[in-house]
Amino acid sequence: MPIGGLISAGASLLGGYLQGEAAKDAAETSAGAQLQAARLAAEESRFRPVGITTRFGTSQFTMDPKTGRLSAAGYTISPELKAYQDRLAALTGGALTQAEQAPQLYAPLGTAATGLFGLGQQYMAQSPEQVAQQYMQRQIDLLAPGRERQLAELRNQVFQTGRSGLAVGATSARPSGMAGLGATNPELEAYYNSLAQQDAMLAAQAQQEGQRQLAFGTGLFGQGANLLGQMQAGQVGALTPFTSYLGGVSSLESLGLQPLELGANLGGRNVNTAGANALLQGGLGAAQSMQQANAYSPWGAALTGIGNTMQQQQMMNRLFPSAPAPVEERSFTPIAPPAFAPNIYGGGSGTTGGGYTWAY
Repeated sequence: MPIGGLISAGASLLGGYLQGEAAKDAAETSAGAQLQAARLAAEESRFRPVGITTRFGTSQFTMDPKTGRLSAAGYTISPELKAYQDRLAALTGGALTQAEQAPQLYAPLGTAATGLFGLGQQYMAQSPEQVAQQYMQRQIDLLAPGRERQLAELRNQVFQTGRSGLAVGATSARPSGMAGLGATNPELEAYYNSLAQQDAMLAAQAQQEGQRQLAFGTGLFGQGANLLGQMQAGQVGALTPFTSYLGGVSSLESLGLQPLELGANLGGRNVNTAGANALLQGGLGAAQSMQQANAYSPWGAALTGIGNTMQQQQMMNRLFPSAPAPVEERSFTPIAPPAFAPNIYGGGSGTTGGGYTWAY
């Protein structure tokens, strides 16, 4: 390789090395700047709680001195609230014992409900028609002795008046072909008509009795269900004192917790998220700008440019070769003219008198 090519390659190589080192240093510097910006942003957005003291309690926050982070948080309620809590806690124990005894206390309601269910089933075991028939039969059995005495008295009266054979009121056959009314004694006709009216009224009452018995049986089931509801409500209600006392203890605890919540809320307000983001973005932008500036190496760029220029010149010479330059002739006069001798490189000439003229 010609000397010019070696020089050009060496200059390009050295320039590239210097440029690469500059880029490496710039990247390291940029990374350090970005890391520092991130640390500053994290510090800006760190949670900073504030201790609060109120009438109901005091909050405590413990920060780790090494990391600067929150390591513990707590609160202490005031002595007054603590005394109230102790008194309510004592009542809570007794109320819970009362609630535990509720099932035994309300057990009779369950027994009564079971009895009502059984009785209702008995009343509803018969249909309304069966109930009406039984009612009608019982009423007739009750009226039978009185009706027999009335009939006997009526016959005796008719016999004594000599009208036992009297029969009136007969009618002819009806248009449909059915037989008409038979002749009878007027007193007996009135008597039996009265019995027919009583029987009709009893039949209507019997139908109502069947419906009433069905409704009564259904009502027994409803009453039993109400007793069961009362038993369950009583058992649940027995827990009311316990839950009320326990809720009072919890409410007092919430009052004591207020300082901790207030301190945490204030700490959250101290977090400047917008400022931290702006700080982080600004630091990253500055780091990127400095990276572009630091990545430039003047010496590397110069050497690389020299090498590129020499390579371009050599390429031009190869593409467009030129005629060899003429040999330059120089003359000089030696102090002491030596004897004539041929040129050691195989060529030369000399003149007499004034000295030698060398051609090279």
